[in-house]
Amino acid sequence: MNRRMLLGGAGVALATPMIMTRAASAQTASAQTSMSINHAMPPETHRFNVGKFEVLVVKDGSRASGAPQETFGTNQSPETVGALLEANFLPPDNFVNSFAPVLVNTGTDVILFDTGMGEGGRANGLGRLVEGLTAAGYKREDVTVVVLTHMHGDHIGGLMESGQPAFPNARYVTGQAEYDFWVDPARVGTPAENGQKGVIANVKPLADKTTFIGDGGEVVSGVTGMAAFGHSPGHMIYRLESEGRQLVLTADTANHFVLSLQRPDWEVRFDMDKAAAAASRKKVFDMLATDKLAFLGYHMPFPAVGFVEKIDQGYRFVPKAYQFDL
Repeated sequence: MNRRMLLGGAGVALATPMIMTRAASAQTASAQTSMSINHAMPPETHRFNVGKFEVLVVKDGSRASGAPQETFGTNQSPETVGALLEANFLPPDNFVNSFAPVLVNTGTDVILFDTGMGEGGRANGLGRLVEGLTAAGYKREDVTVVVLTHMHGDHIGGLMESGQPAFPNARYVTGQAEYDFWVDPARVGTPAENGQKGVIANVKPLADKTTFIGDGGEVVSGVTGMAAFGHSPGHMIYRLESEGRQLVLTADTANHFVLSLQRPDWEVRFDMDKAAAAASRKKVFDMLATDKLAFLGYHMPFPAVGFVEKIDQGYRFVPKAYQFDL
């Protein structure tokens, strides 16, 4: 064999393992990125500042609920509800409901607003609050105050863990009117009885560590309660203020960023006093629109923070961008 043939043969011999190695690497990479793998991820979190306050939003979970007209606009035709959704680039026959508890670190206190679904929701992919706090660098023991905006199950479900307080070092703050309604024996035999059972199990055992407030009550310096009754009998919202910056935690004043905000008069199945809830929606969101204040709504699209502007029949939701970064 001449010199050219020898060199050529050696080149093929050297190239062959490289080709095989690349093929094997490609197969390995394909296997590693396969969509069939269970890619475990922590829940979504979002962190920003309001003055000196650090705000952490945790996605406790979300779920598609179907048939939006059975929940929103119950005093409207399904066609009317569907048309408004389609006009906002949303499907007319389904909607996604998400849950967003909030942690506020004031530098002195670590305040948790609402507790999500807790252990009762985990079978359905909910109840991920503590997991999200851990991913963000907080322990359950770090929480010094737990504030309950109201006492529906998706807000109080995470108060207890295996029969013990989930946040062992915390004191509690909630509305007096809300608590009084739910623990009243008159709830037995009414549509509120099932909700009362959750309050008796999760909230009442903590009553001796709870401060009950009303409209204008202070949680800590810079955190003030405001009455927004209707969704529940003592539903409260909270204003955060630090270094001239403000954020209003509107809880369940509005439950959908289109159906509740663009049509605040439409009835919502979960509003216990529908007329009062509509009046609270208009009062609160008129204030936010007029004063150009940011708000965080428990069921708004994650990270659940934004602004509203007044439009013809209601309000347009404007999601947060970089306003708090400057």
